[in-house]
Amino acid sequence: MIRYSCDMCGRSLVPDEDERYVVKIEVYAACDSMDVDCEDEEFINDFEEDDDDENDEEIDNVESDEIESIEYKTFRYDLCSKCHSRYLQDPLSINSIRRGRFSEN
Repeated sequence: MIRYSCDMCGRSLVPDEDERYVVKIEVYAACDSMDVDCEDEEFINDFEEDDDDENDEEIDNVESDEIESIEYKTFRYDLCSKCHSRYLQDPLSINSIRRGRFSEN
């Protein structure tokens, strides 16, 4: 039997009785602009002019090298209904960070 617990509060979640929510987060580098040097531009122009299988393989190799150099990370969390509601109100915990927990001196 698979047992679930809320990753925020630690409460045990019973599959047939409790609602369980899944949060998936993906983190990766944004590619707003691609830096292309002269060699890459010539390669792309050659590729557009000539549709050979050989060029397809070269493009695949370039793309896989670029993908491997980008840091990619995924996270998965199970939440109970209370923590799910709290998460939707402040998914990045921005309000919690700003508020701070200082004692009144």
